[in-house]
Parts: sequence; structure tokens; C-alpha cells
Amino acid sequence: MKKNIIVSGIQPSGELHIGNYLGALRNFVKLQEDGYECTFFIADLHSMTIDYDPKEKARQTMNLALDYLAAGLDPEKSTIYVQSQVPVCTELAWIFNTVTPLAELERMTQFKDKSQKHTQNINMGLLDYPVLMAADILIYKATTIPVGQDQFQHVELTRKIARYFNNRFGQTFEEPKEVITPTPKIMSLIDPSKKMSKSHGPKSYIAINDSPEVIENKIKKAVSATTYDEDVYDFYATLLEEFGSAKNQEYFTAQFKDKGIKFSELKKALAEDISEYFRIFREKRAELEENPEQVIDILRRGAEKADIKAQETMREVIKKVGLLN
Repeated sequence: MKKNIIVSGIQPSGELHIGNYLGALRNFVKLQEDGYECTFFIADLHSMTIDYDPKEKARQTMNLALDYLAAGLDPEKSTIYVQSQVPVCTELAWIFNTVTPLAELERMTQFKDKSQKHTQNINMGLLDYPVLMAADILIYKATTIPVGQDQFQHVELTRKIARYFNNRFGQTFEEPKEVITPTPKIMSLIDPSKKMSKSHGPKSYIAINDSPEVIENKIKKAVSATTYDEDVYDFYATLLEEFGSAKNQEYFTAQFKDKGIKFSELKKALAEDISEYFRIFREKRAELEENPEQVIDILRRGAEKADIKAQETMREVIKKVGLLN
């Protein structure tokens, strides 16, 4: 029976917050422990499509590697590497560019959204992002892609690109299936009508590496309601469901039902529960920070392992497209 091959990645663009954790990283660890053949990369090339500080990029990449490992990704069970350290994926992306209709890229929702947000930097990378994503996936012959709803369109295009290539050059790539990750919608601490995002400022999110003191301070200053407000109640109910202790869930759920939340009491309990939830993560991350050489070695070995598979695919591709080998 053929083994399911999982490929996914996260961009290094600052701190991971609890929404990122629930939406991606927690699921990565679960997939790994469920016995899938997993490849998880740090998508530094993708992160270059929007404005960034070059002096910060290496630090952001290292921080995300620390988060991966501290959260439980295991280099003995999964291949963990930095995207740019396996550059052959960009070679495959160029070949995919030659079979991908421009109209497919122009209709991508994310390109339209990012173009509106980054009007001073509408670059080819924003447009071509899905082709590089297809290369990231197909170069490892992935069968299953864990995604949130916002990435569904990209996986559909990846299947189309595999089809375009196969139709022109012969059967080479399978069309991977998406697995929609059930993701609780975590809203902003200061505006529960908006999704939690780093772009709204540090007071709007809880980073998974925040200290207990910082978490307590952020929760204390988070939105409250003097009368029943559905957005506010839903916001706290979600946090309680994901991070609350069994005792606190039972106690405060009754208050939710009665629409009589004591916010000061709830905030104190949630701050303690969220801090405790990520306690082992913080401890492991601190240990890894003391041993950066160990982390760099894990990424190097992961890149070497990924490159072997990627080069194998590229040899097959080069032969089929007629390039001189």
C-alpha cells in the first residue's frame, strides 16, 4: 500500500501567534505522529514576495526553525529544512512556468488580495507564488497537502499544473489531494470582529513564545463587554475551548450560557491556562536557543535529505522535457 506523502511549509515573517499554531503547526505535529511521510519546510523564498528587512530574514528563519522543533517536529520522523537550501525547486518552478497559462495565475484570489495590500510592490513573485508552491509540492511527489480554506485554490492549481505537465510530457506527477485542516478562527485581542494577525500590532495577538507575564498583560488589556456581545463572547469561548483546563471550561461555560461572564475572572484563568499550555514549548525552545549549532545541523541534514529526493525528480523531468543532461 502506497504511503501518503505530506508536504507543507510556513513563511518566516515574524512571531507565530496562537492562530498560526492552531491553523498549521499543531496539525504538522499530529500528521507526523500519525505516521505519514512528512516534509516540512521554512518558506523563505515565498516570504520575499512582500517588503521585508534583509537584515531580519535570517533571524526570522532561525526563529521559525526553533518554533518547529520546540512544538514537537522531530527530524528523525520528518524532513525539516529551509526552502532556499534546496534550490532545485526553483528550477522545477521555471519549467512549470512554461506550461502554466497566465490566466490561471491572474485569477488567483490571493494575488488580488496581496496586490491591494502591497500596492507599492506588486512584483512577479506575487503573481508566480502558486507555481513555486506547486514545485515545492510536486518535486517530492506529495500525495496529501494539509491546508486551510484560504490555500484551497493553490492546491487546485497545483493539480492543474501536474495535469498540464503530464499531458505535454507524459505521466510524471500525481495530482495531490488537499486535506482541509479544521481550524478554529482565533480573533484579534483588541477587535474580535477581525482575525488575529501580526499586521494589527503586538497588542492584537498572543505569540506562542510569549512569557506568562506578557500573556497575562495582553489578556488583561483585551476586549471586554459590559453587555452581551456575540463577537466578544465567541472570542473567549474559542480560547477557552482550545486552551482552557477541564475545570475552567466547565466553570465558565455555565457563565457563557447565562450570558453573565465575569471578564476579570475569565481573563486571569485564561492567561494562566494559555501560559501552562505552552510551558513545555517555551522550555524546549529556550534549550534550543542555547544550542544554535544543533538547529543549523538539523536544517542542513534536512536539506540534504530533501535534495536527494528533489534531484531524483528533476532528473526525470529534465529527461522528459528534452534538456541536455
